[in-house]
Amino acid sequence: MPPYVMTSSWRPPDPVSVHASTDSPLGSCPNNRDCGDKAIFSFFQSLLSHYNLPAKNVFSTDAQKLSYFVHVLEDLKLRKGYDGFLYLVESTRHPPKLKSHHHVELELNLVVRGTVTYVLSGRRFTFQRRTLLWLYPEQEHQLVDLSNDAQNYVAVFKPSLIDRSCRTEAYLGLKRKTNEHDGVLNTVLEPDSFDLIRKTMDSLMRGSLDPDVLNREAGFGVGSAFSYEHGDPDGLNAGLHHLLLLCWRSQRTGRVLGDAVALHPAVRRALRLLSEGDSSQDLGQLAESCGVSESYLSRTFRRQIGVPLSRYRNSLRLSRFWELYRQPEQKTLAEAVYAAGFGSYAQFYKVFTQAYGRGPRACLPAN
Repeated sequence: MPPYVMTSSWRPPDPVSVHASTDSPLGSCPNNRDCGDKAIFSFFQSLLSHYNLPAKNVFSTDAQKLSYFVHVLEDLKLRKGYDGFLYLVESTRHPPKLKSHHHVELELNLVVRGTVTYVLSGRRFTFQRRTLLWLYPEQEHQLVDLSNDAQNYVAVFKPSLIDRSCRTEAYLGLKRKTNEHDGVLNTVLEPDSFDLIRKTMDSLMRGSLDPDVLNREAGFGVGSAFSYEHGDPDGLNAGLHHLLLLCWRSQRTGRVLGDAVALHPAVRRALRLLSEGDSSQDLGQLAESCGVSESYLSRTFRRQIGVPLSRYRNSLRLSRFWELYRQPEQKTLAEAVYAAGFGSYAQFYKVFTQAYGRGPRACLPAN
């Protein structure tokens, strides 16, 4: 589909997010803030579908010098009775989810092992073991890499839980929609605090779904009918309340790690083009679209993102493969492989095995 061209010299605002007003009448909705945002999410899905527009790139010039984006809220599909969810991301189980997104829920990460790399606002942040980091509802964030040995706890908290839990001035920072300073709010935990929080998270995982299922569905099932479940929702909710306050106390007393890397415009553009699904371009075409040479793009991308461009592209293809393979239409393995952008089954097999340590047939769910 060709881009929608804007010939005016008007320069659009920065990327925006749309949220519902908590004062809007929402019928019998038990929590206006949660339901209002989900209503807006559904409304924009319907609107974009009606006009056959892509969700990310709504207007752009041919030269791509001017662009305007509407970032539709990611629906984490948290059912009634759940105040949030928690799961352990493991690089050897986790299908890469590398698209930029945000959601109405506050997100917390704890790096248990290896490194985790995010891009926010045109800067790269790489977090080491024992790092606690927070992603606020209005912070558009993109996971761009997990080290081969990475383990990273991800917890999300509904606004309603935060409102009930945070009533004193000490916890007002949890009610913000975005970080009051640029970048990612984070702290490197002392060993004792790290062990306490990790053990708390470990205990809350008892009664959760199988780790392979949670990782395969990326916690909440992007593009599928999956929704998070736990064997003891009440126990999980109570634990999330305790975990939220415990982690915030540790954040306020911890040591902030500041290692942000400002990204070159060509790297930012490459990330955006690739995350939007433009996998048909070879390196030369991608470099031309970014306005630089192949060698400069490859070298700068690796230096600033921390991984080779080829590895990042293969991770995106692997992410696309998972989305296609588990669709209701039930594509065959071979169909999903080629539709995801792999040039051959041999290439797919090599990338899959490097990512998960096993061949596709050994760990793919029945289709």
